[in-house]
Amino acid sequence: MNNRQWLLLLSSSFILFCLFVPASAMGADGDRPRYAIAIHGGAGGSPNKLTPEQRKTRLKALESALKVGVKILEKGGTSLDAVEQVIITLENDPLFNAGRGAVMNEKGEFELDSSIMDGRDRSCGAVAAIRTVKNPISLARLVMTETRHVLLASDGAEQFADSQKVERVKQDYFRTPARQKSFEKRKRKDSEKAVDAKGTVGCVVLDSHGNIAAGTSTGGLMFKRFGRVGDSPIVGAGTFADNATCGVSGTGIGEHFIRNAVAFDVSARMKYAKAPLQKAVKDVVHGTLKPGYGGLIAVSHRGEIAMEFNTAGMSRAAADSNGLWIIELD
Repeated sequence: MNNRQWLLLLSSSFILFCLFVPASAMGADGDRPRYAIAIHGGAGGSPNKLTPEQRKTRLKALESALKVGVKILEKGGTSLDAVEQVIITLENDPLFNAGRGAVMNEKGEFELDSSIMDGRDRSCGAVAAIRTVKNPISLARLVMTETRHVLLASDGAEQFADSQKVERVKQDYFRTPARQKSFEKRKRKDSEKAVDAKGTVGCVVLDSHGNIAAGTSTGGLMFKRFGRVGDSPIVGAGTFADNATCGVSGTGIGEHFIRNAVAFDVSARMKYAKAPLQKAVKDVVHGTLKPGYGGLIAVSHRGEIAMEFNTAGMSRAAADSNGLWIIELD
């Protein structure tokens, strides 16, 4: 075989490799793993009301959380690990309505909700109305991996936390001066009309193995009725992941997300109507959700990213192995 024949053989082999290796397994530069990640820090009020310093602080917090996820993914880590660690970072930041910095219910107490889902087989875990777990997202993951259930709530979830020896805190750990001030202000208003969708956190990831995971964590609505559970711990409403389509995390008025199975609806539109990710997300946010009710982040099985909202603003960030880097509030 002469040199020309060898070159033709090598060229043909390379073409066949490109045709048959899934796009999700190929990085843009061939060296780094292919990944995509999107995070949100809640939808709600206008970012224009923030002072320059507050705006800078929030953007920095989103950047820090995004870097946590990217670092894991660049090393070939899993989507589940990236989702959990990003959300832990946001739960530990008092700026967000999740973990420390969560809003209070009508009694001035904290009831936290969270869920996580694995797109490989739709395994999922969630916790609702928990009161002493420092990082609800980690307990939700343990529900997924260590029980035969999907959702544990209130005292049952607290007892499960005991058995898993997760880190616990007193209620005052979650309280911040800013949230206390907001609570006192809301006490002077009609509690049924006083809602606060800002600050819920979420993360959706496609990793280098082609697997999608999604997670969401929240303190709920400010001055919510005692025992109220929103969409964040409801798989299919506030969180969904399926390797065949996409992963989704929502933020907003949870009752509306639950009624319309919002997170699942995005996946269903892709699966059954063959809608592209961007169209599916846009149609749900602006067609299904009422104006001012919230937003979504989503990542497709191809690594596409969508971040859409119908509120005045939504804290959000995204990155991928092709060099995408977005951090925005409005």
